[in-house]
Amino acid sequence: MDLAPEQLQFLTIPDILRESVSIPKQSPKTFYLITLTLIFPLSFAILAHSLFTHPIVSQLENHPFLDPNVARHDWTLLLVFQFCYVIFLFAFSLLSTAAVVFTVASLYTSKPVSFSNTMSAIPQVFKRLFITFLWVALMMVVYNSLLLTFLVVLIVALDSSNALLLLFASLVIFVLFLVVHVYITALWHLASVVSVLEPVYGFTAMKKSYELLKGRTRMASALVFAYLTVCWVIAGIFGYVVVNGGYRYGVFTKIVVGGFLVGVLVIVNLVGLLVQSVFYYVCKSYHHQGIDKSALHEQLGGYLGEYVPLKSNIQMESLDE
Repeated sequence: MDLAPEQLQFLTIPDILRESVSIPKQSPKTFYLITLTLIFPLSFAILAHSLFTHPIVSQLENHPFLDPNVARHDWTLLLVFQFCYVIFLFAFSLLSTAAVVFTVASLYTSKPVSFSNTMSAIPQVFKRLFITFLWVALMMVVYNSLLLTFLVVLIVALDSSNALLLLFASLVIFVLFLVVHVYITALWHLASVVSVLEPVYGFTAMKKSYELLKGRTRMASALVFAYLTVCWVIAGIFGYVVVNGGYRYGVFTKIVVGGFLVGVLVIVNLVGLLVQSVFYYVCKSYHHQGIDKSALHEQLGGYLGEYVPLKSNIQMESLDE
């Protein structure tokens, strides 16, 4: 990023998107390898996993009187697929986040960037992201419990034809899903960046993320909502054409559409990771929190096992240029 810290607070959403998209041009080989080894497998798994689970789910739904042994085998297979998918998704999501945030920060501090350096730093960063994710997961358990409770209330309201209860439950579900879910996602993404770039993680990173979001909550929510909407649209088209297309679409059409959608999702995920990295600096600048490039430079070096001595004033000034 070529912008000075004091300029970052004035960036609008289009500015953030333009700045994010321009970052890979500074080290195209590194971002190409990150995309190929981490973001592509993640994006492919997000869409393609339904190709394996859909036939099993369809058989269980359409044939309720299956032989118990066959049904037990199908349920076991489905659970194994889902378990492997969740683990894969979780691992590659954190790995992709760590790689992109580390690389963007390295470019920001004028630190030499390479794919090997990024991969070497990931094990140290991954531990911090994992602990932060556990706190987010705990928050999501509480959120999903509330959502499930009001879904039950909604079902009861439909059965009893209670219009007032139906309206109340629908409103709460709408707020929980559209507002709370988006906010928690924004909090998580920003906390992930904090966990990589600052000496905090877990609950402390979540608290730091909460403080940084103040005054920029609407912007963060708009970015997250746009990202989730695009992902839902891509998944919906993939499901309609490739997974549930049946005989309406030929094999060639499904392969072309599926490949195209995977490619689009790869770009969306890469841009999303770049945006959350840039947004961190925007929030820091908005709250007038100094971004010490020399300290950040040393911390990034620490992930690689480097010892970077304290810079002199002249060296620090040259770093800030």
